[in-house]
Amino acid sequence: MNIFKKLGLTSAALFVIVMVVSALTVFAAGEQVVTSETQVVADLGILIGDGNGLTDEYLNKETTRIQAAIMFLRLKGLEADAAAFKGTANFSDAKLVWAEGQNILAYLKANPQLGWQGSGNGAFDPLSGITAQQYYKVMLEALGYMQGMDFEYADVITVAADKGLSKAANVSMFMNIHVATATIEALKATMHEGGKTLAATLSDAKVIDASKLAALQYTKLELKSVTDATYSIFTDEKGMTLYYFTKDAADVNSCVGGCLTNWPVYYAEKLIVPAGLNATDFGSFTRTDGAMQSTYKGWPLYYFAKDTKAGDTLGDAVGKIWYVIQSPSTLAIGTSATLGNYLTDAKGISLYYFDKDTKGVSNCTGECLAKWPLFYAEHISVPMGLKAEDFGTITRTDGAKQTTFKGFPLYYWVSDVKRGDTLGQDVGKVWFVVDPAKFSGTTAIPPVPTSITVSTSAALGNYLTDAKGMSLYYFDKDTKDVSNCAGPCLVNWPAFYAETITVPAGLKAEDFATITRADGAKQTTFKGFPLYYWIKDVKSGDTLGQDVGKVWFVVDPAKFTGTTAVAPVAAVGKTYKIDISNFAFSEAVLTIEVGSTVTWTNKDDTEHNAQAVDGSFKLPLLKQGESGSFTFTKAGEFDYFCLPHKEHMTAKIIVK
Repeated sequence: MNIFKKLGLTSAALFVIVMVVSALTVFAAGEQVVTSETQVVADLGILIGDGNGLTDEYLNKETTRIQAAIMFLRLKGLEADAAAFKGTANFSDAKLVWAEGQNILAYLKANPQLGWQGSGNGAFDPLSGITAQQYYKVMLEALGYMQGMDFEYADVITVAADKGLSKAANVSMFMNIHVATATIEALKATMHEGGKTLAATLSDAKVIDASKLAALQYTKLELKSVTDATYSIFTDEKGMTLYYFTKDAADVNSCVGGCLTNWPVYYAEKLIVPAGLNATDFGSFTRTDGAMQSTYKGWPLYYFAKDTKAGDTLGDAVGKIWYVIQSPSTLAIGTSATLGNYLTDAKGISLYYFDKDTKGVSNCTGECLAKWPLFYAEHISVPMGLKAEDFGTITRTDGAKQTTFKGFPLYYWVSDVKRGDTLGQDVGKVWFVVDPAKFSGTTAIPPVPTSITVSTSAALGNYLTDAKGMSLYYFDKDTKDVSNCAGPCLVNWPAFYAETITVPAGLKAEDFATITRADGAKQTTFKGFPLYYWIKDVKSGDTLGQDVGKVWFVVDPAKFTGTTAVAPVAAVGKTYKIDISNFAFSEAVLTIEVGSTVTWTNKDDTEHNAQAVDGSFKLPLLKQGESGSFTFTKAGEFDYFCLPHKEHMTAKIIVK
């Protein structure tokens, strides 16, 4: 496939891309050369990308069936022929891909001996993802093995492993990054016939540049997955585990003499690292004893003498100063002669806590944050001995995310510029490094949480909110201690209620109280007037209910004195009695006057109540002998029922 033409790239542009990719090879002290699997396959022209090179976005995309087919043809030296093929027969879904992609599918259709028969019913399904098993089948075929003769599909993973192809076999989603890993394995493997490697065979056929094959012979650094963990660990190409030394944070030559006997240095003059790792994170230096040593993110790498076989990790957490190298790597531990152990980021830059912070809350903002930048890692991997659950994330008031340790935010100090710097220690007597074994929290006393808060806006000034900052409103048709919002009104304006009222400085707790609404629910009041939410407010700071219908308003605690509604004059009414007996109300229809009080008394040994259909009144469940009353202040007809027996216990009160 001429993927370059498809993407509109000129030969000059291609030359620039190749030069940029090649330039990513890293040279460190002693002419060390470090490259990655992705860079190698890019240099060889095996993995090309989507026009922008092998970006992280491209590498982390799921590999499709047509990509796998193209890779197969490329490794067979047939890609150019396939891209130029003009056959008329094709798979039924060929038009899902670009023009040259359609040529390639037609070529596969016309050459069934290549083993690409499609997905059934005449289709190829070119854009569907593939599995590791399917890709390793492609690699076996590229090596000259034939399905049905040399292997069966069910045995692909086992057969591939026997040929040295296994590093991407267990991934749950096969992505382009895994193409790099599996293809490198195949290039180094021996062909089914002829005794040459696939790389040498392709070089002989002029498919790849022979001058670039040397990278395949570089010393290989490996990643070994860890059971029940979200990270892998570094090993050499023989599977021997690599470690870092926390005391190297202060001086990379901290391990000398007998220490080096137990912890031999690791060094590779020419190194190839796994796909997904950044070659620029690796380097080397000359030790004071003249030996060379490889580094990762500035940390010197070591073996442990007591690790005797591949996979051993006996050196992890030894003395709480030796640890395996993790990938992905987000945290490490440094050691100082004066400070002991302390948390660092993956590169060894010190992390701090602020003694004025409280749990889950950062009190460093503005100019403070300019000097103490926050630390945040989306995915946390922790050294042995630390608990992953001790690390978390908060969302700051400015919307930024910040990593916490035991609930307390972590920071950098702007003057720390290299691994081992701890210049932020004890600044202002409130900034300190974090000893993970000793840290238990700050000395700051967290503020007492309040159920009522006060927010401010430029347009509305101060106004009452709940503990989460949601706006509270009053209804101008309410009167003191009486809510006139019921039914559909209450759906749009839910009642606010807090069982325990705590208020911030500047408010008086005695201004808040509780009423029992006519429907039996409780509602918090301010200066006697009920408080509500507005259904369309969805986040802190919303005040969309302000001035709705000219009767709903936020509550300025300093200015609010009450509503404009006139409280109804209480009428002197009569008292009426209704017995509840034999599962019936004694008065099926009762006519009374405004201001009258009706008392219901339960005569049955079963609990009953009285509850208005429109929600205007609701008595609690009454045991035998108990009574409940309600005073009717408005004219109207009120149908009601007994909630537990509403199918047959109904009655009506007419108020005139």
